[in-house]
Amino acid sequence: MSEKIISINRKASYNYYLVERFEAGLVLKGTEIKSIRLGKVQFKDAYISIIKHEAYIKEMHIAAYEYGNIFNHDETRERKLLLHKNEILKLEQKVKLKGFTIVPVKLYLKDGKAKMEIALAKGKELYDKRQDAKIKDAKREMEKALKLR
Repeated sequence: MSEKIISINRKASYNYYLVERFEAGLVLKGTEIKSIRLGKVQFKDAYISIIKHEAYIKEMHIAAYEYGNIFNHDETRERKLLLHKNEILKLEQKVKLKGFTIVPVKLYLKDGKAKMEIALAKGKELYDKRQDAKIKDAKREMEKALKLR
């Protein structure tokens, strides 16, 4: 099983506590997979919503394929995510009842197919973000000190 990471949403772990992760397939049109293989994907404003027991990712930008023709895809269209029914129901219940949200974490190719890692997430407060930054800085300083020895 070869896995090639295409894009990682670094803001997801900064803005949210990632509680539980899921792997989802993507329903793509012809030129979208070609653009994904070239790495022309952006998660900046992407979010996942569940409509009628189906999961969709919205506002994920996949650039138009350079060598495409008039049949090129719409760059920010909503795309269906392929998950098991019980996973969708679980996500839907947590989002409705407990105040969680679903965020895209990473996009990768697995055996030639585009897969997305999504996470059930809870928002961080500003002081949590500051605390995480302090911990990260302290670790960086310790590694720097150990390197100098």
